[in-house]
Amino acid sequence: MGVRYVLVESNSTDAPSSAAATYNRGFNVPSGACDELILRVTQTLNAASDISADWPNVISSLRVICNGSTVWDYTGGYTSATNNAPSPLGYLLNSMGRGRSVELNTGDATREAYLRIPIGRNIGQNGGISRIEYSISYAALAGASSSNSVEWWIRYNPAVQTTTTLGAATTFNYSNTQQQCVMRVPAGVPGTLAGVYLQNDAANDTDLTSVRIVSQSDFTMSQTNWRMLNGDLYNGVEYMEPATAGQLSFAQGVAGCIFIPLYGLSMADDLRLQITATTAGTLSLTPVITSPITGKGETMQVQTQPVPTNIAKSVLADSAAQV
Repeated sequence: MGVRYVLVESNSTDAPSSAAATYNRGFNVPSGACDELILRVTQTLNAASDISADWPNVISSLRVICNGSTVWDYTGGYTSATNNAPSPLGYLLNSMGRGRSVELNTGDATREAYLRIPIGRNIGQNGGISRIEYSISYAALAGASSSNSVEWWIRYNPAVQTTTTLGAATTFNYSNTQQQCVMRVPAGVPGTLAGVYLQNDAANDTDLTSVRIVSQSDFTMSQTNWRMLNGDLYNGVEYMEPATAGQLSFAQGVAGCIFIPLYGLSMADDLRLQITATTAGTLSLTPVITSPITGKGETMQVQTQPVPTNIAKSVLADSAAQV
């Protein structure tokens, strides 16, 4: 079987509006090779400026759980609907492949945004039903939205090659000096580190000036150097800017955020970094973990003790013949 798209959830409630909100929801999904989850949101804002640029700027956290296991655990370093620049979440997704966060640019108050979240799991077995839960949190908009529509799709793809896990972030309180910090890697998650996502708690590039991955470099490297290596500098950041309707805009980076590729670094130990800062603040470090996908589906729960039944023996045991 080839690629197959399945709509697994739709509602009109789980969208951003005039108050900060968190929505928790779950749904049953068919078994199969789940390549990615696709979130499609359409809405009409009170004013076009209620989300100044990229729609994902309003997402402060997004967690996805598949059959009890957390597969995606995103928390934004900063979140603001008025951030007139690329969004931290959109940048992270597009660092995993171009076009994973896109938006139709109408130039007005109508929005249509798409997030393609890679997970790469063989879910269920023998036609069984699996369960996906999500928790999504939004920052407040300046005004109420209307005509909200939220859809969750699954792309099934038997040719998917990797499992992708976005681990929980490690936060680090830095000061005005050069210091070492450690990003914890999750226990029990197989694979290697495809990259690490660094987020400052403010949308600026002046707080943190350089980063060194201790296991992969003998010297510290500037933010610009990392953006040269990860592809950002050659207009590698695409985002939606309402002022230029009908197209996406390009940038050479996202303020306060850097995706650092680690090229399959082993998770035999935690990741150690050296950072240089000009002030005090909070840094979050999020691991992106990949592994070859297994050829068979998840193991379903099985009974380990037999329950023998024998009606003839039951009748005899209950009868007066043995009295």
